[in-house]
Amino acid sequence: MAEHSLRFALNHMVAPHLPLAEFFALARRLGLADVEIRNDLAGQPLPEPAEVKRLAAAAGIRILSINALQKFNHWSAARAAEATALAEYCRACGAEALVLVAANDGSGRGESERVPNAIEALRGLKPIFAAAGIVGLVECLGFDACSLRKKSEAVAAIDAAGGRDVFRLTHDTFHHHLAGEEALFPERTGLVHISGVEDAALPVSDMRDSHRVLVGPKDRLGNIAQLKALRAAGYGGPISFEPFAAELRTLPDPARAIADSMQFIRAWLS
Repeated sequence: MAEHSLRFALNHMVAPHLPLAEFFALARRLGLADVEIRNDLAGQPLPEPAEVKRLAAAAGIRILSINALQKFNHWSAARAAEATALAEYCRACGAEALVLVAANDGSGRGESERVPNAIEALRGLKPIFAAAGIVGLVECLGFDACSLRKKSEAVAAIDAAGGRDVFRLTHDTFHHHLAGEEALFPERTGLVHISGVEDAALPVSDMRDSHRVLVGPKDRLGNIAQLKALRAAGYGGPISFEPFAAELRTLPDPARAIADSMQFIRAWLS
């Protein structure tokens, strides 16, 4: 693929201190039209969906997803109700997808639990998402405590639930590195999250969200190699910046830092 086909996006975590309208303006300043909004930002509750839709339309913004339904694979009546409310919010605000994050509390990790729990949840989510006209983006976390670390198991669960038309994978370069999984599944991927880790002394087993910065020349996660492999295999979807490090929130010019990261990635992928 040519360099110009890169489709960058911004997750609100890149600048979680910005109100939604200012976050949309940041994306437009960078020449981007695709964003992900979040329902988990401290002090930044999501506005009414009609207001989100109005702000996005005014800014020329496409809302790729809402991040996220947590512990999606611990299915219950309460989780179904939460999913229904979030799916309806997506439909009403114009978001195209809802990210589904696996439980990361040490529960449900057994060989007899991981895939069956995911199948049960996806079977329950399928009619909810189909009714709302949205996609579910299954995200496996690479942490040892996560109940669904491998995308291969997520794919198996999606297929067993008959959900290929409703569910896609989120390929997160941080979590892919931590999980140590080689398979990429580009044809099943609907979204890519990118972030880097630069601390040279940090063991992989100790990497956490707080270490995730923008992708640059000191990156240890192999972002460039992962993106090259995904694109060579046919992935042409959005590549969304999702760093979590607290120091990014006090940058004097976040647009400049993001633009530098975009240029670094473009240069290496061209």
